[in-house]
Amino acid sequence: MLATNIEILPNNHRLRVARVGDGPPLILLHGYPDNLQIWCELAPRLADMRRVIAFDWPGMGQSETWAGGATPMLMADRLRTLLDVWNIERADIVGIDMGGQPALAFAARYPQRIGKLVVMNSLVFGDEATSWEIRILRRFGFNRFILRNFPWAVFRRARNTFLPRGVKLPAPLCADIWESFREPAVRAFIAKMCAGYQGTLPKLPELYRQIACPTLVLWAGRDRHFPPVHAERLHATIAGSQLVILPEGEHWMPWHLADQVAARMRAFLS
Repeated sequence: MLATNIEILPNNHRLRVARVGDGPPLILLHGYPDNLQIWCELAPRLADMRRVIAFDWPGMGQSETWAGGATPMLMADRLRTLLDVWNIERADIVGIDMGGQPALAFAARYPQRIGKLVVMNSLVFGDEATSWEIRILRRFGFNRFILRNFPWAVFRRARNTFLPRGVKLPAPLCADIWESFREPAVRAFIAKMCAGYQGTLPKLPELYRQIACPTLVLWAGRDRHFPPVHAERLHATIAGSQLVILPEGEHWMPWHLADQVAARMRAFLS
């Protein structure tokens, strides 16, 4: 587990942050239903070459919600705000799941603020195949109803489909993620975020084509929610990008395949 601190930002909102290592900054962006602790195995493996910073998105984990919407572009703006608060002029960015789209939007809109970009296991094209669970959760009415009334079912389904069969999160990590996700305010924010993402998905490919920084599309070969066709198409859309698919990887591969993911990232970042 990563050691964390609660920071009080200039807007007086609380933000949970974890920092390890030293060197050029590397920012890790999580998805849902997880929080910054999904990086707990990967972050220490990069700490000898980077100042690794992971945080709970505002509105998720143990961070307070900010006013406004929750589209990928607005989430990218929040990332820029945090970099300003931390006096970080330029950083490498890593995004997974619903952290992937803000990472891509950030790279396109703020090219002077990003060094290198890594994107993993995300819904990046709205017209590509996904799991049946994702198809249901992309419908706002179903999404809001299920998140509001069946949080444990959503969380249990994520645990069962984000990892290889028979692999389980350790109890402290599972408890940390669940204690955040079970909060009604967090689930309400996630429902709003899902609606914002769904509404802007058709516009995102144009942003991908604007990305000029070195980009690694690092994907799980066995991600049943966002299959590698997303990775292949993203790689084809971002000029000069690299594509690596880990055959044994599942959705939460930064945790269950931390050594392999770290090795690929180290080669790219160095």
